[in-house]
Amino acid sequence: MRFISYAGVAKPSFLLVHPELPTLAWKLQLTSISPRLPRTREKLVGLITRSQHSDTGRTQATRYADSSVSNTKSSRLGQRQRGPSSLYSRPSLLDMKNEKVENRARVYDFLQGIGIVPDELDGLELPVTVEVMRERVDFLHSLGLTVEDINNYPLVLGCSVKKNMIPVLDYLGKLGVRKSTFTEFLRRYPQVLHASVVVDLAPVVQYLQGMDIKPDDIPRVLERYPELMGFKLEGTMSTSVAYLVGIGVARREIGGVLTRYPEILGMRVGRVIKPFVEYLENLGIPRLGVARLIEKRPHILGFGLEERVKPNIESLLEFHVRKESLASVVAQYPEIIGIYLKPKLFSQQSSLKSVIDLGPEDFGRVVEKMPQVVILSDKPMMKHVDFLKNCGFSLEQMREMVIGCPQLLALNLDIMKLSFDFFQKEMQRPLDDLVGFPAFFTYGLESTIKPRHKMVTKNGLKCSLGWLLNCSDEKFEQRMDYETIEMDEMESSPSFDMTTLTEPRSDESGSDYDSDDEYASDDEYA
Repeated sequence: MRFISYAGVAKPSFLLVHPELPTLAWKLQLTSISPRLPRTREKLVGLITRSQHSDTGRTQATRYADSSVSNTKSSRLGQRQRGPSSLYSRPSLLDMKNEKVENRARVYDFLQGIGIVPDELDGLELPVTVEVMRERVDFLHSLGLTVEDINNYPLVLGCSVKKNMIPVLDYLGKLGVRKSTFTEFLRRYPQVLHASVVVDLAPVVQYLQGMDIKPDDIPRVLERYPELMGFKLEGTMSTSVAYLVGIGVARREIGGVLTRYPEILGMRVGRVIKPFVEYLENLGIPRLGVARLIEKRPHILGFGLEERVKPNIESLLEFHVRKESLASVVAQYPEIIGIYLKPKLFSQQSSLKSVIDLGPEDFGRVVEKMPQVVILSDKPMMKHVDFLKNCGFSLEQMREMVIGCPQLLALNLDIMKLSFDFFQKEMQRPLDDLVGFPAFFTYGLESTIKPRHKMVTKNGLKCSLGWLLNCSDEKFEQRMDYETIEMDEMESSPSFDMTTLTEPRSDESGSDYDSDDEYASDDEYA
């Protein structure tokens, strides 16, 4: 019976196993087989035996190591075949790229499914999941934007709701921009959702405040002209303001001008403002007069020079307005160069021809004295003509009166009736006096007509209505000292004085601005 034991020793590269026989078993085996060997022979036999067992162990260790390596390779091959689901695996760049393409395709499918064309979104960083994109679309819908609005500017889908949209809208709301205007605001300038509040928006607001626009007016300015939020301070905005100040617009009036018409800040001086100013100068309006017109009606800078202004001037000439009167016509009613003029001229000429038999040349004189006649409605004009007829004036007299004072077609009828009653009962003058000075109806009954008539009657003077009314109160006081009435002072009717445009301004502050425009509706200029 044999007893064999194995002792293992670990090596760096492989495992050796040494079988060793117990001393007792070795002795018993040798004793039973052969006689006792010499000590040297015992050593030799033991060495050979160990060598044989060592070779056997080495072969077994090699087989074990080969098996281990084979198992490892098989394990790695299995991991590659199973894919990235393993706990310790990592996706390749190709896998990541393919997954990104698939996610973008799903987002595009979603957008196309609701009617949004994603063609312009290539290259734009978009949400990875459909859920995030749906959140953005729903938020834009909540602001009132439609699919059509988004298609007009699809890049808005690149804005994060939390990082971009909400901070910008919160800032606008804190400024005072009304939520009810957000929809139109974003339709006109959706790029604002890309802006940084600190870097882009706040500096523009500070610039507006520096232009003396009141804090309460700034939200109205932004509502009227949202594109303003995208302008660079050192660009068009500063140069347009500098040019206006240079031609004579008072610095203290700039705030009011920009409040009423902020579009000026987006106008290029060389292409828009300067050519417009120079054209009006060529018509005969002094540069300072143009500056005064801009202070009162800054929106005239928005009238297209080639598209509207020049054609309207040609139309005035066509309807017998004299060239030397063009400057006066524009100065009295600047809007006349910005409306659809030719159809209105034709309509008014036809109406006045039918009611008072007004000829083309006379119509030109009417426009020269009251350019606003082009926007009067037919019914009010007919009421005024009927009033004159009821007063006893003939058709020829009415025509003469309208040519001399076209304002008769637009005055308050109740006041005209009171003035005519005083003329008949108190002044007891003939109707021909009114035919000669129809502007009588334009003067205040209580403030001018009654007190002056009383003074003339007291002094026993007989004068024309023109001499009585067509002068300032100071001039009238001087006339009361005259012994005789000079004929050169008997003006038949007042006329527009161009120098009034360039007179020094009063000390009244221009800081109070009316948000409502002092001109016709936008439809007139469409």
